[in-house]
Amino acid sequence: MSEPLSGISPAYLRSLDADQLSELSAQIRTFLVDKVSRRGGHLGPNLGVVELTIALHRVFDSPNDPIIFDTGHQAYVHKIVTGRADRFDDLRTKDGLSGYPARLESVHDWVENSHASTSLAYADGLAKAFQVLGESPRTPVAVIGDGALTGGMAWEALNNIAAAKDRPLVVVLNDNGRSYAPTAGGMAEKLASFRTRPGYERTLDQVKRTLPRAPVVGRPLYAMLHAFKRAAKDWALPQSMFEDLGLKYIGPVDGHDVAALELALTKARNYGGPILVHCLTHKGMGYSPAENDDAEQMHSPPAFDPLTGRPIASAVTTWTSVFSREMVRAGAENPKVVAITAAMSGPTGLDAFGRAFPGRLYDVGIAEQHALTSAAGMAMGGLHPVIALYATFLNRAFDQLLMDVALHKLGVTIVLDRAGITGEDGPSHHGMWDMSLAALVPGLRLAAPRDAVTLADLLAEALLIDDGPTVIRYPKGAVPQSIPALRQVSGLDLLAEPGAGHTTDVLIVAVGAFAGMAVEVASRLADQGIGVTVVDPRWALPVPAGLNELARQHGLVVTLEDGGRQGGVGAAVADALAGGNVPVSVMAIGQEFQEAAARGYLLGELGLTAQAVSRTITEQVVATAADTARHSGGSDSEGAGGYGEAADSGDSGMTREN
Repeated sequence: MSEPLSGISPAYLRSLDADQLSELSAQIRTFLVDKVSRRGGHLGPNLGVVELTIALHRVFDSPNDPIIFDTGHQAYVHKIVTGRADRFDDLRTKDGLSGYPARLESVHDWVENSHASTSLAYADGLAKAFQVLGESPRTPVAVIGDGALTGGMAWEALNNIAAAKDRPLVVVLNDNGRSYAPTAGGMAEKLASFRTRPGYERTLDQVKRTLPRAPVVGRPLYAMLHAFKRAAKDWALPQSMFEDLGLKYIGPVDGHDVAALELALTKARNYGGPILVHCLTHKGMGYSPAENDDAEQMHSPPAFDPLTGRPIASAVTTWTSVFSREMVRAGAENPKVVAITAAMSGPTGLDAFGRAFPGRLYDVGIAEQHALTSAAGMAMGGLHPVIALYATFLNRAFDQLLMDVALHKLGVTIVLDRAGITGEDGPSHHGMWDMSLAALVPGLRLAAPRDAVTLADLLAEALLIDDGPTVIRYPKGAVPQSIPALRQVSGLDLLAEPGAGHTTDVLIVAVGAFAGMAVEVASRLADQGIGVTVVDPRWALPVPAGLNELARQHGLVVTLEDGGRQGGVGAAVADALAGGNVPVSVMAIGQEFQEAAARGYLLGELGLTAQAVSRTITEQVVATAADTARHSGGSDSEGAGGYGEAADSGDSGMTREN
């Protein structure tokens, strides 16, 4: 189906009649199901915006009129109609088509966006720029879902947008009642009250067309009906709320009727000031497996059978599923444990907790800042809240973590899913910033489980801590095989040690899911006569006191972590060991935005594989031993093992400290 779509452009869309547009919409939906089924991606949101995207590009002059999609995961149709259909075979792969808008791909993509509730602020800034520079008529268009409208940043932007009555800006509210799951909150309930009566607008429009033609009583009755309609809308919809704020309101409009959309969008384009167009759409529209998926409408499925919608890969035990199980257990054991989700109860594993304890799961919408401070209040009131987020979204609530939770020394647990390199969603979704941020927070304890057993243990331990925030982080995907500790040494889990008669050359501090790799590295280096000890600190921040004692017994300390190397665990270890004679080599992710590609590929590029780490450590051991021999005549004056400063590997994913 890719060939008929390969030449589409906004100009081509404007040449089509109603029947051709209907046929094109069906073609696009078939195309999306076919392409996304091969390796996964955001399906449901894009099926829901086919007609809306077509209408936007028929009415507005992109890229002269910037069209900004909030979050951006619903921009696949936008990519198709701006000439990128022939690139969908490489969707979400290295150097392939991004799953989000990408400025390097097309002039039609203004924003590298994939965090929610930001589109209105971008559009506000663009509108101000066009006004200052005298570039008119140019109209920014922000397409925002009702889910993203639960974010506080969206309302901050609306407050500013509405203040300029003569500054053109169109807000398109794509109202499908969902983010991942059904949208929660008071505004969502108001919107939902209208969506439950889908025939309301059609019936009134039909009466509006016929009643004025009735003799004598027609027009008086029509006037009464119009007044009733306005009163009903004020009761059932947020029309009055938006208009009281200063935004002209149009709608609601059937989001799958191109003609109705064009009429509304044309009125909005010609208005000359801030205006909101309210469109009712259906996520997963036109593909029955998505429409019948009550949980997520196939929001972001893995590769699936396009005929059935069922995943192709066999089910595995994931980190998320282990957390889900343990939260239910914790909830049963402790009635003070409550859970908080930011519109993602399913993806973060809290659905089961919500079913088991329906009064103890709080969906705050896409509002991570509110989630943290609300959790602080819960902790003040005697509860122990557990907030489950994707690691990338902790960035959005750092101030609340620092000033509202940590400053008050409150027992709040934050569980971070999809930490580290996550893969195909690209730079905005790699969860590589969390440990660097967490290390800045006084009194915060961070744990990184290495397997299912330690995840269960660490969660249980975190729920007993009531004098400061705790963070538990783990990556995306399947849980590795359990790695039992040989024993505890200085309060650390010992995972590997040199054989009898071997020297203690290197101490590897393995953080979380890198523990298995560290054990493999130890085995590889043992074959080369290098003695390696591997420890898992379990609670990686603050640095365990016992690590200092253990480090003095080795010639080189290597930290191995799936996070940013600056300010992370490795940096904290180097700082803790500063002033000693043992060099510390930090092997982590370079502090730069990582591209979209498979996790394994990116880790290989960063030098974070067993083979690459083994080679780097070997080079450091040889180089530092030679350096020591040259400067000390072979004496042991440089410290245990005779090592000096660790050599810089030169790899972008590694550095040296201390």
